[in-house]
Amino acid sequence: MRKLLVTGGAGFIGSNFVHHVVAHTDHHVTVLDKLTYAGNLASLDGLPEERVTFVKGDIADSALVDGLVAAADAVVHYAAESHNDNSLDDPRPFLDTNIIGTYTLLEAARRHDTRFHHISTDEVYGDLELDDPERFTESTPYNPSSPYSSTKAGSDLLVRAWVRSFGVQATISNCSNNYGPYQHVEKFIPRQITNVLRGIRPKLYGKGENVRDWIHADDHSSAVLTILDKGRIGETYLIGADGEKNNKDVVELILTLMGQDAAAYDHVTDRAGHDLRYAIDSTRLREELGWQPAYRDFEAGLAATIDWYRANEDWWAPAKDATEAFYATKGQ
Repeated sequence: MRKLLVTGGAGFIGSNFVHHVVAHTDHHVTVLDKLTYAGNLASLDGLPEERVTFVKGDIADSALVDGLVAAADAVVHYAAESHNDNSLDDPRPFLDTNIIGTYTLLEAARRHDTRFHHISTDEVYGDLELDDPERFTESTPYNPSSPYSSTKAGSDLLVRAWVRSFGVQATISNCSNNYGPYQHVEKFIPRQITNVLRGIRPKLYGKGENVRDWIHADDHSSAVLTILDKGRIGETYLIGADGEKNNKDVVELILTLMGQDAAAYDHVTDRAGHDLRYAIDSTRLREELGWQPAYRDFEAGLAATIDWYRANEDWWAPAKDATEAFYATKGQ
C-alpha cells in the first residue's frame, strides 16, 4: 500500500483528490492542512478512518513537515493561498504559504528522497486575448499578473530548481479552472449557485467576456494520479478538458439550469488586473500518459454541481453570510 501525504487536503481541489484516491486505489492518505477559512474538515466526512489520517498544521513548519514527508512514499502538494481578490488586499499570506511553504516541503523531499508532485495553475502564464486561437502549453513563458499567480509561478520555479540542482524526484501540473463539490462560496461558480439558492441575484464582473477553461475537480484528480504514477521526473503537464466558456455564458447557464430567467443577474465593477482568457492545451498529458477527462459535457457537470450544492447547504451555509458581507463592502 502506497502512503501519500496530501497538503491542503481539506481544501476544494485537495479534498476532491483525497476522495478520488480512496475510491480508486488502496493507498493510505495523510492530509496536512492548516484549516484556514478555505479548509473544511467536513469536506473529508464519510471517508474511512483506516484510509485517511488528518493532521492540522502549517506547511511552513519544517519540523512537522519533515516527519510527515519521512513517513510518506509521495507528496502531492495542493496547499496554497489561491483567491485573487484576497491577494490584491493582502499579498503576504500568499508569499508565506505559496513560496516558503513550498520551499519547506521541497527541502523535506530532498532530505528523504520522496517523490513530489506540485499542483499549480494556468494563471502563471498570464492571459490570452479573447480572439487569440492559441492555448497555453508547457513551453508558454510565465507572465503572472497578480500576487496570487506570481507566487504560484515562483513556487513552480522552486520545484524546477530543486529537481535540477538537488535531484528531487518531482513533477508539476498546471491546471485550468476547477469546478465541482466542496468549493468555497467565494469562488465564481459556487457563489452564483448559492446566490440563486438564497434568492440573491448573481453578480458578474464587468461585461462577463472573460473566458475560463473549466474542468471538473474529479477529472483534475484523475489526471494528478496519472502523473504521479506515470509522469516523467522533471516534467510539467498541463491539465485541461477543453471547457472554454466566458463568464456571462456560465452565469446564464447556471440560472437556466436552476429554472431562473437567464438575464436575472447584475453587472458589478470589474476586478483589477482581471485576466481576459485562459485556455489549456493538454496534448502532452493525453498522448504521453493516456489520460482523458470523464466530464466532457460542461452543462452536465455543472448540473451535477448545482445538485450537490442544493443537497449540501449545511456544508456551505456557515461561510455564505460572511462571504457576501465581504463582497458588499466592495460593491460586488
